[in-house]
Amino acid sequence: MASLLSTSSKQFLSVSDLTRLTKELLETSFPLFWISGEISNFTRAASGHWYFSLKDAKAQVRCVMFKGRNSLVENMPREGDSIEARATVTLYEARGDFQLTIEFMQPAGLGRLYEAYEQLKQRLQAEGLFDQSRKKPIPADPQRIGVVTSPDAAALRDVLTAIRRRYPGMAVIIYPTPVQGKGSAELIANAIRQANQRQEVDTLLICRGGGSIEDLWSFNEEVVARAIADCRLPTISGVGHETDFTIADFVADLRAATPTAAAELACPDQSQLRAQVTQLESRLQRAMQSLLQKQAQTLDYLSRRLVSPTQQLQQQKQSLQQWQHRLQLAMQNLLHQQSRRLDHLATSLQQLNPHQVLARGYAIVQKADGQPVTDSQQLAKDEPLRLTLHQGAAEVVVTQIAKTDN
Repeated sequence: MASLLSTSSKQFLSVSDLTRLTKELLETSFPLFWISGEISNFTRAASGHWYFSLKDAKAQVRCVMFKGRNSLVENMPREGDSIEARATVTLYEARGDFQLTIEFMQPAGLGRLYEAYEQLKQRLQAEGLFDQSRKKPIPADPQRIGVVTSPDAAALRDVLTAIRRRYPGMAVIIYPTPVQGKGSAELIANAIRQANQRQEVDTLLICRGGGSIEDLWSFNEEVVARAIADCRLPTISGVGHETDFTIADFVADLRAATPTAAAELACPDQSQLRAQVTQLESRLQRAMQSLLQKQAQTLDYLSRRLVSPTQQLQQQKQSLQQWQHRLQLAMQNLLHQQSRRLDHLATSLQQLNPHQVLARGYAIVQKADGQPVTDSQQLAKDEPLRLTLHQGAAEVVVTQIAKTDN
């Protein structure tokens, strides 16, 4: 009785308080993290939420993935699937159950695949294999189209159906190869090399239907990327669905969203070609009709201007006489101008003639070497000089030098 009474002074936690405190501790201690394991006891509730356990060889934990999140998962998981998930630790207070709330999940190994994908993509991009300058134009009027794919694949049927619909007479050469599974990447690359070696098609399609990243992985292998890059044929990659992007898509000359789209990009539409021919025929007829009408008008115009040969000769004779008269006048004017210019030049030359200057009593003074003297500072006493006069010349010697003030 005493022990029971002694407890009355102690403070007790309620169950809800305990679960609440535990929940707060768990949620603050474990931020968002990645976890991997195997799915078991999977249940899809009427609400759309998923409930299951995630386990390994030694333990398991309850999980919930709410409808707003699981709607983003491409394929619903099944019993025994190995997955990778991003989760938070929570506590379901109503039952006191420890559980994980799953925010995102993907098949196990996808993380490593995505990492390998990104590494190869960055390396090949750095090498320039994705550069637009390397892209070859796709022929607009091919004679033969090659297809690298599995002969049993639905993708081949889609391609052939699209080609037959667009251009029934188009020749198609198939380079068969497995498109998934062990060793398929090397076989795909061999098929591309074979098409490149034969050079028997104008455009090469590399196709595969949709699937998971593991199904499409052969088209993310470096050996396939190198084979496409080395191919001299224009290439179109049509792998997977519209949202699927593989390394092959980046290396190929053109990427198509689906195999059918690849066929449509490679093959002209015969009905459109017929329509274009019809339009061109109509344009040609209109152009010919317009030309004929224009020429007819020109002929009418020329016929009205047509004159007899005699009249033409008379007109040409009159024109020739007019030109002769103009030419005589032009020559007279030119001679008169040249005569006046010659008189002017003669007058100027006469004024500049040094002998005319000498005739007025001036002389040309030169040193013994012929250098003209223009300044008394050029002279030295007893230096011989030569004087050129209007009539004759004289040799003199300097006896006295007089300097002038400037």
